Amino acid sequence: MSDRLPPEGDRIAKLLARAGIASRREVERMIADGRVALDGKVLDTPAVKMGNLKGVTVDGKPVAQAEAARLFAFHKPSGLITAERDPRGRPTIYTALRNALPRGAPRLMPVGRLDFNTEGLLLLTNDGELKRAMELPSSGIPRTYRARAFGEIAQLHLDELIEGVTIEGVRYGSIEADLERSTGRNRWITLTLTEGKNREVRRVLEHLGLKVNRLMRIAYGPFELADLQRGQAIEIRQLEVERFRKSLGRNPRG
Repeated sequence: MSDRLPPEGDRIAKLLARAGIASRREVERMIADGRVALDGKVLDTPAVKMGNLKGVTVDGKPVAQAEAARLFAFHKPSGLITAERDPRGRPTIYTALRNALPRGAPRLMPVGRLDFNTEGLLLLTNDGELKRAMELPSSGIPRTYRARAFGEIAQLHLDELIEGVTIEGVRYGSIEADLERSTGRNRWITLTLTEGKNREVRRVLEHLGLKVNRLMRIAYGPFELADLQRGQAIEIRQLEVERFRKSLGRNPRG
């Protein structure tokens, strides 16, 4: 039996995610594409374990050590793509963030996405591991939205969403929905869910016969949009970020 000790540290994909290079899954794809090297040797597996990122390069450029996890809240306006670039040339969140973020802000990745026509709270972080944990359905982090929808609906029908619903073969989990008020034939509805599937709120309300004409995310976990103005961004206090990270530790993170 070999007495060699197992390598110490974390998998390189995890370290690069923490350093804000990309999410762990994206880093694994970068390694598969031959874009990551250690001491000049191109890596072909994300299973390499390291104590730090010394000697690691991505696309030939040295990688800086990971900074402390930072989290920013951004009030995304409608009409922006949640991506770095858009093949169709539409403006992205990064266009707006150039003026919204404080000077010296690190490279940031969005936590989840908001559709082109959806506004409200978008969280951004420099830590790929934190991003991944916040996006995993198994983390059970609630997202709350306010929707203005045209049509007729009763609270009784919204209450049925607590059991989840299947639409065109796609299963949507439990949704807590409350009818707030009406203006003409428009209804304001607050919805809280934990999965965050693509266009989930719109599809569920359309399934109930409503047409969504405005959608805003007002909370993601303990973080709220509150009075943050459209197009503005603020950094969340480090104490709150660390408290939140500890709460995530009680949930499966993969």
